[in-house]
Amino acid sequence: MGDKPVWEQTGSSFIQHYYQLFDNDRTQPGASYLDATCLTWEGQQFQGKAATVEKLSSLPFQKIQDSITAQDPQPRPDSCIISMVVDQLKADEDPVMGFHQMFPLKNINDAWVHTNDMFRLALHNFG
Repeated sequence: MGDKPVWEQTGSSFIQHYYQLFDNDRTQPGASYLDATCLTWEGQQFQGKAATVEKLSSLPFQKIQDSITAQDPQPRPDSCIISMVVDQLKADEDPVMGFHQMFPLKNINDAWVHTNDMFRLALHNFG
């Protein structure tokens, strides 16, 4: 089996770095967002870097630990990368919860940044 394609290496590296920053300080991933970034968090829309960082900073837990279950980066025709992540998180003393997060990434000035971010807990509503 040969080396992974560059887009796969880049997508995987970005995801690892993002969650490491997020787990240590939720304001740190803000550097990878754009002023035009759109975040959808559990169905709520946030537009822009400041609103995104504010939302992430205001999440109601003190500590978090992520465990990536799977990630699927793909190249896009516009030279961007989209990565779908399946993960488990442990927040404070809460039970472990699964979630999905999607990161469309774009290279701007030799840095990969979020153009969008979509997050949803993997909870089922059978009611």
